[in-house]
Amino acid sequence: MIDSGDTIFGKIIRKEIPATIVYETENVLAFRDISPVAPTHIVIIPKRFIKDLASVGPADKEILGELMLVATEVAKRENIEDKGYRIVINTGKQGGQTVFHLHLHLIGGRAMDWPPG
Repeated sequence: MIDSGDTIFGKIIRKEIPATIVYETENVLAFRDISPVAPTHIVIIPKRFIKDLASVGPADKEILGELMLVATEVAKRENIEDKGYRIVINTGKQGGQTVFHLHLHLIGGRAMDWPPG
């Protein structure tokens, strides 16, 4: 059994609360953000609990790669691959992380501004 943690994302992984899942593998889950900032806003998470990007180590290389591969696959399925999109990983409170379970935001469907914050 995968330790998915006690965050809201752990509850989504365990299907204890609903989410609009758009893609799933053995190790990764992708679902629509409940407060989207763009027409396409997908959250992509590892099913195994990892607190944040600062907590990863060499043993996490495979899951980090899978997260990115899932992001590109979801971008294709959402028809934003050719138009462009943004991948965001917020880390820590000052980095804007509000759920302390590593996650990527796949954001697209509109032009992005820079700087983002």
